[in-house]
Amino acid sequence: MDQYRPSRRGVLAAAGAGIAGLVAGCAEPRTESSIEGGSAHEIDRENRADGSTYTDVYEGLIDSVTQIRVLGIENPYTEEEGQGQGSGFVVDDDYIVTNEHVVAGGTEIDLQYINGDWSGTRLLGSDRISDLAVLEADHVPEDATPLGLSETRPVVGQEVLAIGNPYGLEGSMSAGIVSGVDRTVPAPHGEFTFPNVVQTDAAVNPGNSGGPLVDLDGNVVGVVNAGGGDNIGFAISAALSRRVVPALIEDGEYEHPFLGIALATVDRFVAEENDLEEAAGVIVTETIQEPALGALEAADGTVERGGEPVPVGGDVIRSIDEEPIPDRHALSTYLALETSPGETVSVELLRDGEPRTVDLTLGSRPQPN
Repeated sequence: MDQYRPSRRGVLAAAGAGIAGLVAGCAEPRTESSIEGGSAHEIDRENRADGSTYTDVYEGLIDSVTQIRVLGIENPYTEEEGQGQGSGFVVDDDYIVTNEHVVAGGTEIDLQYINGDWSGTRLLGSDRISDLAVLEADHVPEDATPLGLSETRPVVGQEVLAIGNPYGLEGSMSAGIVSGVDRTVPAPHGEFTFPNVVQTDAAVNPGNSGGPLVDLDGNVVGVVNAGGGDNIGFAISAALSRRVVPALIEDGEYEHPFLGIALATVDRFVAEENDLEEAAGVIVTETIQEPALGALEAADGTVERGGEPVPVGGDVIRSIDEEPIPDRHALSTYLALETSPGETVSVELLRDGEPRTVDLTLGSRPQPN
């Protein structure tokens, strides 16, 4: 959603149709920059309206939210270099969190804070599978205090605020609620999905990517990563960010757990065609790599129901480590938040209608190309 643009004056165009932003590979670390700590312009906090609770939250956080300018992005159509922009926020000392797709493909990444200060950065690490990246800033203003990632999982109806730079309009805020939780959202090109995503009706547009979605206590509920002004936006959850961000700071990368399967939720059609007593769980449609190869059985055929293929004959996973797995969303969330590569999990499943338990040692998810 924060894509190539040909000139500094051009307004960012929305990245295609739908909810996803443009993903363009990984950026190279920038060289040492001389632009840091430029002259600041102060926010006029005198002679103003009373505002609201939202105003108080905004005032408490805005110094820590940055605009990100990414230079050297290649236009895939003309092969000319241009620039993109997005948002980010301070999480610890001089570390800035943003989206991987905001900084991907750039050769230089600069920040501008709300007080007018500019800073160069270097890319510490990025992860396409979670769409998260961490920058180390050359300069962080004194008032830019770190924002905390919420330790409480959001609930539907909770009030939230999105702070960032839509269309390059610095320091913008929109209000809404959490309109969905535990979403599994496809990546822009569909080669994988983002787990445990927070859905919101707070307006988010191109340029909001990488900015914080916060509750009214100022805690970051999620890192905004997709939206198009259609009253539906998405954010990478704080729960997943708390796992990924420290690893990006420390190691420059994050390893995601992997079962090595393709799967589908057991709906009514799947249950009927597989003689299952209830429509619950996930059915294995393909075994891709270890640890599933040789340990789990994939569907050996399909039948058509409602114009769609329905898998028949595969293992049906019902729980992992005694945690119920009612659908694919629950599976992706459990793996993402509760497990790590190298851990052994106990998978309870149905095979040919008979219950059995299989112990699997989780692998590492391959990084997409």
